[in-house]
Amino acid sequence: MRYSMKTFWLLLAVCMLVPSQCLSAREKKDKGPDDRELWASALYQMAAPVLSRMSEGKLQASMQVELSPSWDGRDKRVTYMECFGRLMCGLAPWLALPDDNTEEGHMRKQLRDWALKSYAQAVDPESPDYLLWRKEGQPLVDAAFLAESLLRGFDALWVPLDSLTKQRYIDEFTRLRRVDPPYTNWLLFSATVECFLRKAGAPSDSYRIVSALRKLEEWYVGDGWYSDGPSFAFDYYNSFVLHPMYVECLEVFTDGGRNRIWNAPACDFARARKRMQRYGILLERFISPEGTFPVFGRSITYRSGVLQPLALLAWRGWLPQELPQGQVRAAMTAVIRNMFGDKRNYNEKGFLTLGFNGKQPGISDSYTNNGSLYLASLAFLPLGLPADSPFWTDEPLDWTSKKAWSGQDFPKDHAW
Repeated sequence: MRYSMKTFWLLLAVCMLVPSQCLSAREKKDKGPDDRELWASALYQMAAPVLSRMSEGKLQASMQVELSPSWDGRDKRVTYMECFGRLMCGLAPWLALPDDNTEEGHMRKQLRDWALKSYAQAVDPESPDYLLWRKEGQPLVDAAFLAESLLRGFDALWVPLDSLTKQRYIDEFTRLRRVDPPYTNWLLFSATVECFLRKAGAPSDSYRIVSALRKLEEWYVGDGWYSDGPSFAFDYYNSFVLHPMYVECLEVFTDGGRNRIWNAPACDFARARKRMQRYGILLERFISPEGTFPVFGRSITYRSGVLQPLALLAWRGWLPQELPQGQVRAAMTAVIRNMFGDKRNYNEKGFLTLGFNGKQPGISDSYTNNGSLYLASLAFLPLGLPADSPFWTDEPLDWTSKKAWSGQDFPKDHAW
C-alpha cells in the first residue's frame, strides 16, 4: 500500500501521539500478556474446570481425584469441599468487581454465574454435588474457607443467594459446632465460621470466636510469627491460616477495630494487622531474584498459597511503606509465571495435581488430596482491585532479593 507524503506525515504524527495504537498485531502479540492478564488467565484456568462442572451438579461425577500415597483413610469425598471452599476463598475478591465489557470482565462474569450456582449445589441435599458437611472433622476446615469466601465477597456472592440457600448455609455452619477443634490453627476455623454467621445476622457463638482470638494472641512468638499451637514449627501456616483468619475475624468482631473486646483486651485489630505487615515484608524477601521461594514445611503442595498475606495486604490497601505496590506486583508475578506459566500443575482433566511445581505426589501429607491444593488461589486476591488501581498501574520495580543479588542498593532489615 502506498501513501502520499501528506498521509505519511499525518500517520507519523498520530503514532508519536498515541504510540500504543500504532503497534501491529504481531508486535502486540510479541509483548505477551501484561501482569493482570497473566494473573487473570492463570486464575481462570484454575477455576473454570471446577465451577463449570459444579454449577451443573457434575463435579463429583467428573473430577479426577488424586489422593496422597500416604492417605490417612478418611472419606475421600472431603476432596470436593476442599476444592470448592479453597478455590472460592481466593477467587471471591475478583468476582466481587462490577461487570464490564472487557475480555476479563466476560471471564469474571462467567465465573461468578457458575460460582453462585455452585454455592447453591453445595448445600442442596438433592444435588449430586451436595458436600460432605455432616461426616468427619475435616468439613470444619473447609467450611471456614467457604465462610471466608463469603466474607470477602459478601455483596456479590452472599447477598444474591436465594433465601433457601442462605438458610441452608446457616444450618450447615451451625451444625459444625459438633466438631471439637484441636489445639492448633483449627481454632480459627471455628472462629471464622462463627464470624460469618455474625456478619450474616444469624445466631453466633461468641465464646468460640473470642477463645480462639485469645489463644492466637498467646501464640505470638515475635517478629511477625505465630506458633501453630503450643510448639513452634517453621512452616507456612502463618500464610495459609494464622495471619489472614486472625485479622479478618478481629475485623468482623471489632467492627474494623472501632470496638474493643472487653474480655480479650490484648486482641487488637490494628496490632494484628501490623504483625501481618511485618510478615509480609519477610515473605517479599523470601522471593528470589528468579521468582521462586523457599520450599519448606508441611503442606507445601498448597503452592502459591504461601503468598496469601502479601496478597491480602495488597488487596486491602494495607501494604506497609517498605513495600511499594509495583515491587510487590513484580515479585508476585514472577512467582505466578514460574508456577502457572505452563500446564505442569494440572492433570489430564484440568484439575490441580499433587505436587509443588509439577506432579510430585511423594511430597503430599497424609491428609492431602488434590482438592486441598486449591489454596493456591489465595495468591490471586489482588485481582479484586480494579485494573486502574496503583497496584496494577505502577511501574514494576525490582524486589528486594533481586536488588540485593544484582548489586543495587536495598533496605536493610530488622525486627519491628
